[in-house]
Amino acid sequence: MLFKHYTMKCIYCKNPESDVMETRVSEDGMTVRRRRVCNKCSKRFTTYERVEDVPLFVIKRDKRREQFDAAKLKSGIMKAVGKTKVTFEQIDSITSVVTTKLISAGSSEVTSRKIGEIVAEQLKRIDKVAYIRFASVFKRFEDLDQFAKELRKL
Repeated sequence: MLFKHYTMKCIYCKNPESDVMETRVSEDGMTVRRRRVCNKCSKRFTTYERVEDVPLFVIKRDKRREQFDAAKLKSGIMKAVGKTKVTFEQIDSITSVVTTKLISAGSSEVTSRKIGEIVAEQLKRIDKVAYIRFASVFKRFEDLDQFAKELRKL
């Protein structure tokens, strides 16, 4: 069954007319996948529509700015939770929660401290050991007293 007629160049014959056969929205609702058929050569192809990302910049402790990178965030979380019971699915979930919160805040800049707070909040719910390991780096514990103080809060 064909749906609405759209103008999209065929990748095979460059004909500017194709019909949409099927439309699917991604799980996160941010991408639309369309299966198309060319009106001239009848070949099928897939197109994707995404909302253009507005770059998000992280303001580091030393006031440098760098573009937010979810892969870097995930890598940092993986280091903090190494040899704990936190699963890859939970790491992906934390990364997704953090990314969603940052984007939905609507700002083009966020402090690394704010990112750390969100990660710590998520880890605290999932695994206390992973939380303490992350907090010791994030909060820059300098001695055992700070470490013990954080443990007592748990």
